[in-house]
Amino acid sequence: MKVVLMQDVPGTGKKNQVVTVSDGYARNYLFPRKWAREATPAAIKEIDRKNEAERAKEMERVAAAENLASALRNQIILIRAKCGEKGRLYGSITGQEVADALKEQHRTEIDKRKIELPEPIRTVGESVVSVSLYPGIKVPMTVKVVPLDQA
Repeated sequence: MKVVLMQDVPGTGKKNQVVTVSDGYARNYLFPRKWAREATPAAIKEIDRKNEAERAKEMERVAAAENLASALRNQIILIRAKCGEKGRLYGSITGQEVADALKEQHRTEIDKRKIELPEPIRTVGESVVSVSLYPGIKVPMTVKVVPLDQA
């Protein structure tokens, strides 16, 4: 019997997938739990329409991420921090501070977990960080740390 899965079923298939299962498995296990329904032509057509709409939304999200990546490429994030002699910082620059500076300077809100620092920045100077905008779309940005003017 052909059925359309309404959710992921381990060992059987993924959501919105049309699979062939035994009649007993469908009637006694999948249908009572509302994990699947019979694959009628109307149900298959509806699943195809939903999948097409999801692909279109995915394409829009990828295009938006690529536009943002091209806008942020080669941009510099300037962070002022307290430091001692020889350019050593009191503390370190974390992903959260980079995200806050990115929001303030470039008006782009990025989650701190999307900013990949090889290690926390502990010295004055420039460092390159990778900002993950979407799965597979990363943009390198330069973080420039300068000493806070002490008056």
